[in-house]
Amino acid sequence: MIDTVVNSQSTPGQPQPFAELGLKPDEYQAIRDILSRRPTSAELAMYSVMWSEHCSYKSSKVHLRQFGEKAPKTDALLVGIGENAGVVDIGDGWAVTFKVESHNHPSYVEPYQGAATGVGGIVRDIISMGARPLAVMDPLRFGPADAPDTKRVLPGVVAGIGGYGNRLGLPNIGGEIVFDSTYLGNPLVNALCVGAMKHEDVHLASAKGVGNLVVLYGARTGGDGIGGVSVLASETFDADGPAKRPSVQVGDPFMEKLLIECTLEVLGAGLVEGIQDLGGAGISCATSELASNGEGGMHVVLDRVPLRDSSLTPEEILMSESQERMCAVVLPENLDAFLAICQKWDVEAVAIGEVTDTGRLTVEWRGEQIVDVPPRSVAHDGPVYQRPYSRPNWQDALQADGPGELARPSTSGELRETLLTMISSPNLADKSFVTDQYDRYVQGNTVLAQPENAGVVRVDEESGLGVAISTDCNGRFAQLDPYFGAQLALAESYRNVSATGAIPLAVTDCLNFGSPEDPAVMWQFEQAVTGLADACLQLGIPVTGGNVSFYNQTAETAILPTPVIGVLGVLDDVDRRTPMAWGPDGEQIYLLGTTRDEFAGSEWAHVVHEHLGGRPPTIDLEVERVLSQILVAGSRDGMFTAAHDVSEGGIAQVLVEMALRSGVGARLWSPDGIDMFTHLFSESASRAVVVVPRSEELRFTEMCAARNFPCMRIGVVDSGLGADAGFAQGTQVMQFGEDFTIELTELADAHTATLPELFGESLS
Repeated sequence: MIDTVVNSQSTPGQPQPFAELGLKPDEYQAIRDILSRRPTSAELAMYSVMWSEHCSYKSSKVHLRQFGEKAPKTDALLVGIGENAGVVDIGDGWAVTFKVESHNHPSYVEPYQGAATGVGGIVRDIISMGARPLAVMDPLRFGPADAPDTKRVLPGVVAGIGGYGNRLGLPNIGGEIVFDSTYLGNPLVNALCVGAMKHEDVHLASAKGVGNLVVLYGARTGGDGIGGVSVLASETFDADGPAKRPSVQVGDPFMEKLLIECTLEVLGAGLVEGIQDLGGAGISCATSELASNGEGGMHVVLDRVPLRDSSLTPEEILMSESQERMCAVVLPENLDAFLAICQKWDVEAVAIGEVTDTGRLTVEWRGEQIVDVPPRSVAHDGPVYQRPYSRPNWQDALQADGPGELARPSTSGELRETLLTMISSPNLADKSFVTDQYDRYVQGNTVLAQPENAGVVRVDEESGLGVAISTDCNGRFAQLDPYFGAQLALAESYRNVSATGAIPLAVTDCLNFGSPEDPAVMWQFEQAVTGLADACLQLGIPVTGGNVSFYNQTAETAILPTPVIGVLGVLDDVDRRTPMAWGPDGEQIYLLGTTRDEFAGSEWAHVVHEHLGGRPPTIDLEVERVLSQILVAGSRDGMFTAAHDVSEGGIAQVLVEMALRSGVGARLWSPDGIDMFTHLFSESASRAVVVVPRSEELRFTEMCAARNFPCMRIGVVDSGLGADAGFAQGTQVMQFGEDFTIELTELADAHTATLPELFGESLS
């Protein structure tokens, strides 16, 4: 029997499974109050997915407002928070849109499809803005690299990202792979996409124009993903696994590719008045958001929705998160032209409803009305929680337990061994064994990709205009101090983009935290959001949008607070970008910035001592801004052969990566007053290594002096050093002062062997 609106009015006491759908008793009562009756089963399904934590942001809204309240004034921002993705002006009439989102919980339950559909979903956010997707990135977090479950999850996630992105023909230009015990059972699979369009091609998600038609197009609706990301991502896993395991969405990259081309053609032909992708909460989300952003009314005939499974109930159709679907608002006179383009691309399309002036979202099924709701109450006016938060009682003890008493290497042999241990540790080891599963250069516009500082893609082939994107976060820093940890994550991503020569322009974020019902977690979240908002205001770059992912914890164990920060920068000419491989003999290696004895939360403390405690490195955002100006100016004016930001692993990691990238050795030393251990492994912020041709050295040092910014020469590129140091002629070596000399081949073996040894059978 169909549960109609009329029936709901005549049976007010009928029991309903609101708790099973994730609604709290007071939330269920609020729905009854809004409707002045009990909801129908279809309405209950819609509210349950749209009021879920993942879709409604009910625990985070009160804090996320800071991104608007503290937003810096900028002419670059064309579309900000609230749309499918932010849009920024990059000049010459071009705009770019970019966003990062999470697909964490589905990727734990079913790694391949969870990760694949994460890529598909973020790509649809980009095309719904009117942009052609240019590239994707994937910041990933897993449990310990040698844990059995990591060997289940990581290969599936990597295969899903590569399998979907490669088939779409989108280059994967960057991201991260981080291992930590807190992510065991709660991997983080974040997906970023960047796209480009002309200013006049920007489209928004709204249903305007009474009588305009609502067209559903793309794949048919099936039973996969019912209550998927919307419910699964709104619950803490228990110690044995997820308590709810709804079907994870199943992706079809070939259909997505057709959908991309079809969407861009109908948009280009001027046939669309408003557009929305179908992701979390499916048709429930698309219809309610389009209606509430437009004239405020919409009528939908659910029988018209093309189905893969004819047995689906109306509730299941409304909740399904089947992939590769879009919803467009089309003038009646443009319908035939719209359908003709869909047919050309072999994309099924059906008009399932129309825009009304009733101020209501109504849905009928088999001639009966099963939904009659105010659309804003579903899409935007859900519950808002002032979750209690408080600094945890263990925070002071954690910060007091600094790394000062940890044993440090005291001999040349110990220093050498520490270097090899560090560069072969899972977090610092070469990731190409994984990233080689992704196509980084398809489409021919990739200028820089992993393992470079940031991914760089060309937007305009004629002018060379392009963008650089980086994502970063050190969760250990955020655990030690979430306010400064978020600022350090932003600074690192900002610095990575600057190191390529790009001017940082805008921010997207994916805020991954534990349960919002834990006051300690909410304190971490509030501090991280405040820190990020304050830092963006000071640096003058706005947050354009992003994602919050809560409930990333198993039983009482939450993940490290992980605010992943993506920064986008603009390059007037990508041919003048700065890579990380240094050049010919005689070029001077300089360190920009100040090195301090800062090891709390460092990779050295983590790898060598399994220690986490103390306060993270100090961050001075004004220093970071000046460093960025130097990196951008030096790149633009041809002063640098290479540049590399300093972050995890310290200068040692930077120098090894630059040497291995170029295949050329170097003679290195530590600045006066700094011992070699601190020089190599400290993780002080606001630093970069640049390589300067001798002809540019005076101009470079004068530029730094004019800005009163510290720069110290710490080495020289030298391909002939091997023979002088007693090695065979032609051997490339790195000489670290008077302490030790090591061959590049030994460094390469240590750096590249780790991930193949751990995952060789599953990824080969």
